[in-house]
Amino acid sequence: MLDFPGYSLSGTVASFFFVLLTMKQSDDFRVIGPAHPILARVGEEALLTCQLLPRRAAVHMEVRWYRAEPGARVLSAHQHGAEVPDVQTEDYRGRVEWAEDGLAEGRAALKLRRIRPSDDGQYWCRFQEGSYCGETSLLLQVAGLGSAPHIHMEPSGEGEIQLVCTAEGWFPEPQVYWENGRGERLLTFSEYHIQDEDGLFYVEATLVVRNASAETVFCFVHNPVLSEEKGSDISIPEKLQTELASLKVIGPSQPLLVRVGEDIQLTCYLFPKADAENMEVRWVRSHRYPAVYVYMDGDHMSAEQMAEYRGRTVLVTDAINEGRQTLLIHDARTSDDGQYRCLFEKDGVYQENSLDLKIVALGSSPRVTAEGLKDGGMRLRCTSGGWFPQPRVQWRDVEAQAAPASSQVLTQDSRGLFQVEALLVVTNSSAVNVTCSISNPLLSEEKTATFSLSG
Repeated sequence: MLDFPGYSLSGTVASFFFVLLTMKQSDDFRVIGPAHPILARVGEEALLTCQLLPRRAAVHMEVRWYRAEPGARVLSAHQHGAEVPDVQTEDYRGRVEWAEDGLAEGRAALKLRRIRPSDDGQYWCRFQEGSYCGETSLLLQVAGLGSAPHIHMEPSGEGEIQLVCTAEGWFPEPQVYWENGRGERLLTFSEYHIQDEDGLFYVEATLVVRNASAETVFCFVHNPVLSEEKGSDISIPEKLQTELASLKVIGPSQPLLVRVGEDIQLTCYLFPKADAENMEVRWVRSHRYPAVYVYMDGDHMSAEQMAEYRGRTVLVTDAINEGRQTLLIHDARTSDDGQYRCLFEKDGVYQENSLDLKIVALGSSPRVTAEGLKDGGMRLRCTSGGWFPQPRVQWRDVEAQAAPASSQVLTQDSRGLFQVEALLVVTNSSAVNVTCSISNPLLSEEKTATFSLSG
């Protein structure tokens, strides 16, 4: 085995690095590549090329394309006129193809198919003849032109309108901007970008306008690599005349308390009553995407759902024709704690309401242990686990008076539940009678343990 600081390499990779360490740059040939970056769109293909100078046959050489270190993320390799499949990294298998006739003239041409965002970056081309080698690098720039922006409008009774512009499938991270009908830039209120599982960007930009300050507003999403953009517009007076503009969404006025492991029921409804069967219903956290749950055209849109809610959610639509719906979330977790928003949307107009969900857990009964000190005093340790949210810890003496802890440590386990350890130093251990109390601030419940020592 060959060891480097911070790395442990074995087998083929170690052998390859050993060869590199004993290799010399050739004086007989050099390798050149494209002078400019290669631009490729997501889903299409790219041709990576490099050339020996002076031109000469390279069929007998080892030719290798790789990312980063030569022994890692190998796209493909040729040796003695044949492809070497064993060294190829998994994410490139089935996506690369050599131009066989090029090696006869010292040209290594590799076609990379089904371009992904992860393909963006620097590549290296290496020619090796015996103990001599030459290499060069090139830059592949990946770009994706995503969906046209969709503008959603929420009227407000306070004379303001909130516009939300969303688009997906862009790469690299796009730029978003708003304009009025005169082509003047408008100040974005907030902007949110997120990469999906494929590495493509979803964008969400919010604009707040006064009712009378604009009639038509435009949202543009721009790709900085392609210098291309897509835009959409919305006519505010027209949207204010739609059915949903005059409705409101009603939800619980008080926070919901749910214990860890129980089922969660989130309910909201339209007022006045209205048939929401043909509307889009969306339950979200802080942003529209990814969502907790999306109901559209009578079906669940699983592709837009957050990973942590997959398989845990059911939308009850028995009263959807009256504008009422309930989202069930099974097996409550600490990560479910927080604010949720219920959105009804139709024809680009939406109404929403928010509610607070408080996840709670009552932990274990505390355990008090004692440790004698050299000066005759005593250190008491109170421990307990399984609490949420952060519990309150209090030491009390025999007269129920508060005794300040000497230290307190709170940690969270893999489920987000709090573990507590509180220490109390008692200087006179001849008469000890103290109680450790741990309480949940939302449930107004506590668990206690008393420690007594006489004589």
